[in-house]
This record gives sequence, structure tokens and C-alpha cells, in this order.
Amino acid sequence: MQIFADENMPLVNAFFEDIGNVTLFNGRNVTASQLENADILLVRSVTNVNAELLAKNSKLKFVGTATIGMDHIDQAYLASRNVSFASAPGCNAQSVVEYVLSSLWCLAERYQWPLEKKTVGIVGVGNIGSRLVRALTALNIKVLQCDPVRAEQDNGFEHTDFDLLCQHADIISFHTPLQTLGKWPTRHMLNTTSLQRLKPDCAIINASRGAVIDNHALLNDLLVTHRRRAVVLDVWESEPDILTALLPYVDIATAHIAGHSVEGKARGTEMLYQHCCKLLGQPVIHQLGQVLSVPAMGKLQISEKFRLPDVQNLARLLYDVRRDDAMLRQHLAEQGFDWLRKHYPPRREFGSLQLCGKIVPDYLPQLGFSLAQ
Repeated sequence: MQIFADENMPLVNAFFEDIGNVTLFNGRNVTASQLENADILLVRSVTNVNAELLAKNSKLKFVGTATIGMDHIDQAYLASRNVSFASAPGCNAQSVVEYVLSSLWCLAERYQWPLEKKTVGIVGVGNIGSRLVRALTALNIKVLQCDPVRAEQDNGFEHTDFDLLCQHADIISFHTPLQTLGKWPTRHMLNTTSLQRLKPDCAIINASRGAVIDNHALLNDLLVTHRRRAVVLDVWESEPDILTALLPYVDIATAHIAGHSVEGKARGTEMLYQHCCKLLGQPVIHQLGQVLSVPAMGKLQISEKFRLPDVQNLARLLYDVRRDDAMLRQHLAEQGFDWLRKHYPPRREFGSLQLCGKIVPDYLPQLGFSLAQ
């Protein structure tokens, strides 16, 4: 069994070595010739899997993407060839939530915001958005949820129309897939028109897909408003050739790494491994807990005096988004966008650290922290 996998997908050998021979490739530049002999193809979001890429392959059995998004996969084409397909929904949801929390705490400190008095609009309330809603609600932050697809499927879902959300939110965080067609397209959801509906100081966070925001329209808005609004961008249009003119006007700029925690990426690999085992009728031998490295910090004793400022300090100890912002600004010009992704330093999720204490704030698990048994 010939397994071809993106070189930035962690622990592929650890999970798949019992299934077949593993070959790694550059996901951005992989060619049809390289994949001619693949039985199993494992990709990330930078690889467009379509008829052109698979033109020379006649033996493919399975394609898996270790990501939540699937807009880079031509699922209709795979179905026409009877090639099984799977994604990894929710694999890096906690990692993205921690990215957003770190960004919010950073902006609150920089601009002296009382977050408990802000209204956060969350656009896209799937695996990531739902977790973010729970985290912000646990922190007593008012949340507006916009997800028309979910609203159609769930009568109890408290949906706020996007236009209305734009008018009332103090901060908007995007977590929607990229849809160019259909009833609810999301490409350029935030554009010249919708930007004008925002409060002048409404902050924007995008950790979903770059084209959800019209980057040129955003730049023009920031120039016209003299940068009155805070902006956090992890994803960009036309990656890896991003609109660098935006950088001076963005508070936090990162290289599409919001979901790049050690656990988030490895969980995606594990989910594809489980799909392959089921497809091939093989037992699931490997588990994530068996192959992950031991975290630098395992347990922390806290006292009854542990409060929200301490939570923020602890979160920064585990992950501070300002590190990733500095890396992009320092290395983008010389090394490039994909180099930053490939050389991203290991980052553990909040849950890798167990908190011990007689009295532990009950909202900590909603943020992703683990409590010692």
C-alpha cells in the first residue's frame, strides 16, 4: 500500500507505518507525476485535489484531508472515480479557540477593553464556533451567533442575521467555511458594503478562510477610517502571496496557524488513520495519547485565589499569539508564508496542562483546561 502524505502532517509514520509505505511531499507544489502510484492520499488545505492533480493515477482508493475545510477537494470528481473521502471535522477546533482567546486578551490589554462589556459576533457556529460560544459565555461575554445553515436545521438555534450582527457587534470573529455558490455564499462576506455597516471601532478576527473577507476592501476601509478598528488575520486571500500592504494596519497577523497546535494537527492525522482502518478492514492499533510527546508542563497546583487575570497569564504561558505575529513580520519577506507554516514552533493546547486544587473555577473546562482527577 503506497501512502502519500503532506510533509507538514505530523505523526504520519507513527500512525500509518503498519498500513503501508509512507512518502512525504510538498503540499503546495505536488504534481500529478508524483502521485501516480498513490493508493492513499493525505493532504492539508494547501493542496487542491482535482482531476488535474490525479490525472496520472489510476489506483487511488482513499483521499483524506487533515482539515475541517473541504473547499480544496473536488468531492464530485472523487465520487465519479469511486474514491473514498474523509475530512477531519473538529480536529483543531480547540486550537483555533485558544488562538481567538489569546487575540482577544491581547487586544483587550492593548486598547484597555473591558471584554465583559463587549458583544462578540461569531459567524459560523460549527465545531469551532460552538466551542468559542461556550468559552466566551463562560467568561460572561455577550455573544451573537450567525449561522443560517444551522438555523435552518435547528429551530432552537439563536441565529442573528449577518447584517444585524454587523450593526450590533463590537467584535466579529469568522469561523465559516468558504462557499462561493449556493443559498448562503461566504466568499467576500465582509466587503465594501458590509464593512460600512460595522461600528467604526468594531474589531475583526478571521481564522476561517482568507476569501471570507475582501482583503482589498478591508485595506481601503482601514485607510479611510485611519485604523480605528482592531484587526486580527490568520488567513488571507491568495495565500501564500498575501496582500502585504495590509500588514501595517493589522494588529495581529499570522500565517494560517490558528489550528496548528501539536494536538490539533495530530488529531487530524489520527482521524484519517481511523478512516483508513475502517476502509481497509484493519483494526485501529494506534491512539493519539500513545504517540504524542510529553508536554513540558504536566500539572499545576492552583489555590482558591486563582482568578481570571491568573487564567490569562497561564494561557499566555502556554500560548501567546504575539509570538506568531512577530514571526510573520520578521520572516515573511525573506522566508515566505509557507516557510512560516512549515517551521511553526510546537505549541500545546490548554488541555495538555492539568490543574490541581481544592477549589478550581468551574469555567476553566469551558476554556479547554484539564482538571486533575
